[in-house]
Amino acid sequence: MRIDALTYPALLDCIAEMIGEGTPHQIATANPEFVMLAQRAPAFREVLERAELCIADGVGLLWAARRLGRPLPERVTGSDSLPLIAARAARQGWRLYLLGAAPGVAERTAAILVGQYPGLQIAGVYAGSPAEGEAPGIVGRVRQARADVLLVAYGAPAQDLWIARHRQELAVPVMLGVGGTFDHIAGVQRRAPRWLQRLGLEWLFRLVTQPRRWRRQLTIPQFVWRVLRSRPDPQTP
Repeated sequence: MRIDALTYPALLDCIAEMIGEGTPHQIATANPEFVMLAQRAPAFREVLERAELCIADGVGLLWAARRLGRPLPERVTGSDSLPLIAARAARQGWRLYLLGAAPGVAERTAAILVGQYPGLQIAGVYAGSPAEGEAPGIVGRVRQARADVLLVAYGAPAQDLWIARHRQELAVPVMLGVGGTFDHIAGVQRRAPRWLQRLGLEWLFRLVTQPRRWRRQLTIPQFVWRVLRSRPDPQTP
């Protein structure tokens, strides 16, 4: 599975280029769960391969890339990218649309971002859902808003599959799945402390604070085992 070797500044520059082009682009934020799901679900793997960018959201991908001889420059998370995107958007006049999360969460997130980054333009906010029955109405809302960046918080993999299905109809230059980022910014769900993030233990914090995720976390030891059995890239000096 392709992972693009990007830093946060490089991601922002790529977004600026995509907005300049004006055609639809999809950005996926990948982690070990994505990799393991892509092994079992060809349709999901195809979505990730067709995305213009697939960035390393999970610390496990940095470890795997380093072990396999193709190190990545840094972890680039959806949660940390959104404030940076908002800051750049405020400076350059990009219009953001916030889609997803529970009712009221996107609105609260938008208000917080506007307060932090004066001049930020919010093209629209809407909760909605990835259910196909709602898609026509949501696509209509987004198209009418004429956003430059669409941030979708439906959770993975639903958000990535939804963007891929509707990217041409949406016609937004940049579409990015952000998972629980709105919840973190709005204060609905706490994110792991920075020291745990630096130790690569954000997954453990999520497991403790969101026990319902335990089945999803089973993919981590599977991922580690697959990486340990893999050989380093022979093309790397």
